[in-house]
Order: sequence, then C-alpha cells, then structure tokens
Amino acid sequence: MLASAGMLFFSQCAGPDAAPDKKTAAKDTAAAQQQPAAKNEPPPPPPVTLAYTAYPIKGIKGAAAALKKQYNKDQQRIIYALNRVDEGHMPNQDTLIIPDTFMADIAAYSPFPQSVSLLADVDKIVVFSYAIQAFAAYEQGRQVYWGPTSMGSKIHKTPTGLFHTNWKARETISTVDDEWKLKWNFNIENREGVGWHQYALPGYPASHSCLRMFAYDAEWMYSWAQQWILQDNKLAAKGTPVVVFGAYPFGSRRPWRNQIENATVNNFSVEALEKEIQPFLADIKIGQEQRKTVEAGRAAAKASQTAQP
Repeated sequence: MLASAGMLFFSQCAGPDAAPDKKTAAKDTAAAQQQPAAKNEPPPPPPVTLAYTAYPIKGIKGAAAALKKQYNKDQQRIIYALNRVDEGHMPNQDTLIIPDTFMADIAAYSPFPQSVSLLADVDKIVVFSYAIQAFAAYEQGRQVYWGPTSMGSKIHKTPTGLFHTNWKARETISTVDDEWKLKWNFNIENREGVGWHQYALPGYPASHSCLRMFAYDAEWMYSWAQQWILQDNKLAAKGTPVVVFGAYPFGSRRPWRNQIENATVNNFSVEALEKEIQPFLADIKIGQEQRKTVEAGRAAAKASQTAQP
C-alpha cells in the first residue's frame, strides 16, 4: 500500500506459485517491440493464414535447449507469447504450440480484430480476455498493441467488468507480500489493489488477481495508458478505460493448444468483441468527455498564468 497526499494506493498481485525470474525479466526488458504504435501509420497487411503444430517439452531430454537452438530470439518471443509463458518457465511446459510461419511483426498473431468500428470515437481502451489470457490496446478503434497475460488463479480470480487506469509506479511492493516487487505497475482497481505489471508468466493464470505481463509489454503499456487526474485529493477525471471479460476454463486443456486443431479457434470477431464492450460504451464516453473537460480547464488556467505580466 502506498500513501500520497491523503489518498491510499493499493497493490497486491503476484502470487507464491510463480516467483519472478530475474534473468527472464532482464531479457524481456531488453527486447524491442515490433507492433504498430501510431494511428497514422498505414493499415496492416491482410492477415496470413497460419497453422500450428505441437512441440513436446515434458519428458524429452534436451527439448527446451533444442528449441532455443532451432529458433532465433525474435521467433522465440513469438513462441513465448503464443504459449503465455516466459523463457524461465518454458522448460516446465508439457507442450508448446509452434506456428508454421514466423512473421516479422508479432501483431500478425493477435487474436483480437485489427479494427473495431464501435470504438472509432474512443481515444484509448484496453481489453483483457480471461478466457485466452491475452490483452489488446486500441486507439480510436485501431489495435496498436497486443500481448499475453497471466491473470488471477482459480482461488484469486481477476475481477471482470469496466475499470480505468489510476496511479502507476515504475516499481512498487505488493501489499500482500513485501517480497513481491512489481515493475511497470499500473493500477486499475485501487481499493482491491488490482493492476497490470511485469511478473512471471508460467503458462496459465497464476496471479493474486492482477494481470501479469512480459516486461517489455508492461513498460509499453506503462507509457501508453493515462493516469487518473486528481484535484484536492479527489478524482477529477478517470484514466484509460479497461474492459476485463470472460472466464478461464480451469481444469481443461489450455485454450491456445486448441489452435493445433483449429488455428483461429481463439480469435475474436469484431462482433464478438463489440458485444463485450457495448454494455460499457456509454460510461466510457462519459468518462472520456469529462477528462477532456478537465484537461481543457487545466490548459486554460496554465495559459492564463503564463499570460500574466
């Protein structure tokens, strides 16, 4: 828990079942992100039809080491994202899925639609699918980023619904366990201490209700999303809207492995994603207009002060 100017800030997260891997985190941070980041860029090329094969790891001596020799760092990054697992936990997997084609841009593997017309008037929004353990960021209806996540475990489920980004910290300590260091933390539910941040991705939902990310994904999202605006220790404007939806099939096969039989089984259509967002759209737009009003007022006050002799 952090305290600032009379307002309390909470952050729980992490979980004892998957301790952070310092070596993996350092490598994640150094990785370069190759996803579109500006809405003025040309539209992405038509999607490529992909197929996936199984790559057994468990019980096969040297399988993990062989994978690292067979695939370069960029290809490994795609493999880790598709399997929701970090490098440190990769050797512990039973089976990995491997794409038959390695694209230069990891955005080609996104399970979310590249554009969503319903969001054309929404400046920024983040969606998290609990079912497939993945997230995507949109600007005015265009996907600008996506990545894997490890959300709440079966006994510490991540809450679903509409949230907004609040406060952030490059590094903070969990209020549940002071040994859990959370890097690139961005809170979305202050009272419950829920947020996204860098932490281990073991290949399944393992957190204490937070939304874990690779270091490079968490860092990008840390810079991209907007904090709340406080005035006199009270909320004046909300941050970036975040919609968390769906349910993970605990006890069943990991959903991404189903892509071996059906490559697009986990892909969201535009209609399916719009169905998840539609119930919150009015509140999202109200919050957005309120933020613009507050920002305009602050800009006018600053301009007035600057103009004074």
